[in-house]
Amino acid sequence: MAISLYYHPYSRAAGTLWALEEAGVAYEFRLTDIMKGEQKGESLVSRNPMGKLPTLVDGDMVVSESAAIALYLADRYAPGRLAPALDDPRRGTYLRWSFFAPSVIEPAVMAKGEGWTVKEVSAGWGTYASMITAAESAIAGRQFVLGDDFSMADVVFGGTLRFMIDFKQIEPSPIFSEYIERLNARPASQRAEARNLEMRQKLGLK
Repeated sequence: MAISLYYHPYSRAAGTLWALEEAGVAYEFRLTDIMKGEQKGESLVSRNPMGKLPTLVDGDMVVSESAAIALYLADRYAPGRLAPALDDPRRGTYLRWSFFAPSVIEPAVMAKGEGWTVKEVSAGWGTYASMITAAESAIAGRQFVLGDDFSMADVVFGGTLRFMIDFKQIEPSPIFSEYIERLNARPASQRAEARNLEMRQKLGLK
């Protein structure tokens, strides 16, 4: 049975396509019109009480949250290739930067954009400047988060950076730009982008 992805091309599910393509598993869309609020319908809310995309259904397994979905796919379908083994010393680095994306990069960018006044010691994401410094340190002098080996951490961490830079929420420093060029060159990333474009055109979206 193919994996089902509750999907809309203008949602975070668009980024989940890259994870699916890297994992190399069959999948199908459950197209969900977020413009009409279909994500709050019973079909999705019964599986994900937040009523949000992406939500992935794999047999009896339901996984939500884009980072969790990506790591789940790597562990289940590409262990040793996209996810370090449990006893691999690199596992800590893999998890560290995968979770850094939603727990530090995203809130730091939002705090800066919205002009929130927060104390660094009170905010789990520190400051925008410290976030940028830390993010650059993850890939400085490396091809990918784990060095020469690409992993699902790059889909999560790198995909977040790419999105933020595309929408001008993060400045494209040389370290970030060169890293994103390497990510964009991956065939799976290109297939996912082509499929997202195809779906936008099919739905008459710009």
